[in-house]
Amino acid sequence: MSVAIRLSHILRIAFFACAVLVASAAGAADVDLLLVLAADVSRSIDAAKFQLQRDGYAAAVADVRVLETIRAGRNGRIGLSFVEWSGIGAQRVVVDWTTVSDAASAKDFGDRLLESPRSFADRTSISGAIEFAMAQLARAPFNARRQTIDISGDGTNNSGRDVAELRDQAIAKGITINGLAILSETPLPWNPEHTNPPGGLEHYYRSNVIGGPGAFVMVAKNFDSFGDAIISKLIAEVAQETGRERAPGFGRTAAR
Repeated sequence: MSVAIRLSHILRIAFFACAVLVASAAGAADVDLLLVLAADVSRSIDAAKFQLQRDGYAAAVADVRVLETIRAGRNGRIGLSFVEWSGIGAQRVVVDWTTVSDAASAKDFGDRLLESPRSFADRTSISGAIEFAMAQLARAPFNARRQTIDISGDGTNNSGRDVAELRDQAIAKGITINGLAILSETPLPWNPEHTNPPGGLEHYYRSNVIGGPGAFVMVAKNFDSFGDAIISKLIAEVAQETGRERAPGFGRTAAR
């Protein structure tokens, strides 16, 4: 066998080995869902509500029912990022992209979340949150067939670009936006329609915020019920991939 033939044979083997390694690495990066949890930390979220919100997210991700739903997926893991948002230009990654697949990875996510300081206390730019979350999805280090932005908040968009415009941009990219509307029993004295708009906050989210395949709104009647609502919401979002029955209730309303 000539040197040229042997070299050609060696190169083919090396190329095949590299292709296998690349395919293996790509497979290892696959997750069932890329999910950005985007939490409202505007001025209407006081210190007590902020802590309930942080505690609720940390506990929900580690909930046994949520983890069972994650493990039932094709890859048995999801890619998760947590951001906080407020007014124009006030968005921050609190926990960058990580995979959650079991109790240990869920606890790590929760620990990092609970140890981080509050980001902002400004106005409410849901549109800014959606735009920022889209940028995080674009830079995610994992591959997934589904990409979802999970917006939770207690008021309407009152800062930045039109929220429906950004929602439509996200939908055009194949991104689903789900909402968790946190209801306020007492309207804000200085701006009552912010937390209690005509028709209610759930209706506002359904009409202006959510969109994309399978999009839905869930309702937390107040911040005390926020943790349970997040658990139901996470199960519903992850279950869309696994085909399992969604968790019940909390005012789940599909997009129209």
